[in-house]
Amino acid sequence: MRCSVVILNWNGASMLRRYLPSVVEHTSLPGCEVVVADNGSTDDSLEVLKTEFPSVKTIVLDCNYGFAEGYNRALAQIESTYTVLLNSDVEVTDGWLAPLLDYMDAQPDIAAVQPKIKSWEHKDYFEHAGAAGGFLNSLGYPYCRGRVLWKVEADKGQYDSTVEVDWTSGACMCVRTQVYKDCGGLDASFFAHMEEIDLCWRMRNNGWRLVCLPQSVVYHLGGGSLHYDSPRKTYLNHRNNLLMIRKNKQHPGGVLLVRFFLDYAAAAFYLLQGRWGACKAVFEARRDYHRMIKK
Repeated sequence: MRCSVVILNWNGASMLRRYLPSVVEHTSLPGCEVVVADNGSTDDSLEVLKTEFPSVKTIVLDCNYGFAEGYNRALAQIESTYTVLLNSDVEVTDGWLAPLLDYMDAQPDIAAVQPKIKSWEHKDYFEHAGAAGGFLNSLGYPYCRGRVLWKVEADKGQYDSTVEVDWTSGACMCVRTQVYKDCGGLDASFFAHMEEIDLCWRMRNNGWRLVCLPQSVVYHLGGGSLHYDSPRKTYLNHRNNLLMIRKNKQHPGGVLLVRFFLDYAAAAFYLLQGRWGACKAVFEARRDYHRMIKK
């Protein structure tokens, strides 16, 4: 099998009905399959897949393992040359897959590629989770072409060049299946958020390159699992970002010292905004980060 497009689903029957038809329609290349890995859903997702999408292969996991471990367990059953990790709230476009696969066929030192990721709700704009390619600044903060912090740009063709990136988005990432496995897959201790950036950092540390290929376009709803303002999302982003730096950056001590002050400055900022939940999340993230690194 050349490529498996794997969608991780958890209680997302409505998302499957809305977005899976585009994936089935536009993923018809020879040697390619669409797979839904169900992460222990308790809604009618499996019945929807059986009755409405009989051509889609299903992997049934026994409980909700989170984004990271859910994909690890799904990919353990995948033997295709390439795997696309595709969020369940992504609408793909005609011809979206061929450029990704052809580019990787031609560039054997590329571990992963992503398409241009635009907003499903505002189709002239980029989407927050990946946009036109991801980067990391010197302090380990992620950002994208087409998005800085929470502000996204309109797509006016300014990022239509193929570019090497620091990370490719888990919303839609085409990766060499064996490289994914050889590099350890997604870190299950992250549960969700920034786990793909951590994996990409590990792949780069092992000599692989990553690319954003804007000739391919998909539309992402975003915020389907946790809203951008969710304290849980704030917690996971702060904790996992620190873990990622600790794991992957050579001599991380200086950066982590600066981040100590910046994290508490962020907590103070949230408090001034009246966002007590976000403020508390920063303290909990730093506490649990220290607990986890001792393990």
